[in-house]
Amino acid sequence: MTAVRPDITPKQAPEATSFPTGFVWGAATAAYQVEGAAAEDGRTPSIWDTFSRTPGKVRNGDTGDIAADHYHRYRDDVQLMKELGLKAYRFSISWSRVQPTGRGPAVERGLDFYRRLADELLEAGISPVATLYHWDLPQELEDAGGWPQRETAERFADYAAIMAGALGDRVATWTTLNEPWCSAFLGYGSGVHAPGRTEPAATLQAAHHLNLAHGRAIEVLRGQLPATAQTSITLNLHQVRPLTDSVADADAARRIDAVGNRVFTGPILHGAYPQDLIEDTSHLVDWSKLVHDGDLTTISRPIDVLGINYYTPTVVSTPAAGQGDARDDGHGNSEYSPWTGSEHVAFHLSEGKRRTAMNWAIDPDGLYNLLLDATRDHPGLPLMVTENGAAFDDYVSPEGRVMDTERIDYLHGHLDAVQRAVAAGADVRGYFLWSLMDNFEWGYGYSKRFGAVYVDYASQRRIPKASAHWYADVIRRHALPPASGPM
Repeated sequence: MTAVRPDITPKQAPEATSFPTGFVWGAATAAYQVEGAAAEDGRTPSIWDTFSRTPGKVRNGDTGDIAADHYHRYRDDVQLMKELGLKAYRFSISWSRVQPTGRGPAVERGLDFYRRLADELLEAGISPVATLYHWDLPQELEDAGGWPQRETAERFADYAAIMAGALGDRVATWTTLNEPWCSAFLGYGSGVHAPGRTEPAATLQAAHHLNLAHGRAIEVLRGQLPATAQTSITLNLHQVRPLTDSVADADAARRIDAVGNRVFTGPILHGAYPQDLIEDTSHLVDWSKLVHDGDLTTISRPIDVLGINYYTPTVVSTPAAGQGDARDDGHGNSEYSPWTGSEHVAFHLSEGKRRTAMNWAIDPDGLYNLLLDATRDHPGLPLMVTENGAAFDDYVSPEGRVMDTERIDYLHGHLDAVQRAVAAGADVRGYFLWSLMDNFEWGYGYSKRFGAVYVDYASQRRIPKASAHWYADVIRRHALPPASGPM
């Protein structure tokens, strides 16, 4: 493990501005992206194991079989987190590692890994933040129909009970689902994520059953965890903007807000699916049959924190007759749209913005607006930025350093956006950098690097990038230094 190098830590200017007292500084990963050990200690395939082994689905045929080998190197990784000064580590649990078929008793060897990880974090003074589901459904449950089947929500509740029993004395903050929009609409709509299905009706069925799974898990967690435990869900809310001020483009934005955001925030935070979503998609599903009596009460069980993931804004329009339906939506390439019921809406790249290696526009104002929108729409609910970061074309210099100044500029701009949102009234409790380290980036394999720590996959050597040292300095001072250049 490479230690933090103070010789390249940026100097702090005296005019730096502080974050709120108690603001949590963290970093995040996901199980399939970092753990490796795909077939060890009883773990069985998840849908991402199957998907990544399907020719043509993942760039270069990459898989998460080894990934960043976090399963074997977690102690060194926790030590690195400690050196960086992280106060919290957001990780996900591999469902098929602890309950291989998605049913029945747990595998103690799998549970023991997460117990050891949590203990190591606590010993280092780092709070473990557990996410129950980050896209890796056990393959046997997908074989039985996956998230479009109601039964999967009940299996998730059983799994939540297992994890609460195993880690409830160690983990004080729990997230049920990470980005269920991606699970439903990319997994069952456009097919660019596992399980790779392209069935419009199934996306809506999956979305509802993911909502139901969240609600059932909240019931279980509340029944088993200490009263002081915090529960949450993390949503990748789309910061939707119409391309122009036309009525048609405003309607395009409304439609994408419904199928991209309110399909989750409506039932989870307000106890109802939005009527316009139901009308936009009524030709695909019968909502009166999909939603059973009592579902909305279950789904809307109170949570303590809303996690928000943000990377780039979403710009949309309604094409004029004869125009093509461009889809620069940042969600991969597929002839099938993930925007179920609004397939005709066109997506555009933001003009005049610098871009990341993902070709995503760098726009911190999107995060600022998203936090204020969430504050307005869900008053009284604390917020947490649970993912924010960027991929760039990082490389190791001959001197052994990774000077990712573009990422520092990106992070500075977005942390400034968080500060501005707090000043404007948003109750933001913390920030989790995506990602702690380079990892398996889903359909992009190992071709994209989001980490603050560089991973040499051949040797598994960890090299903290310049951004890691910069972030460590921000954490140490609990304040944001002046920007080194314009965003």
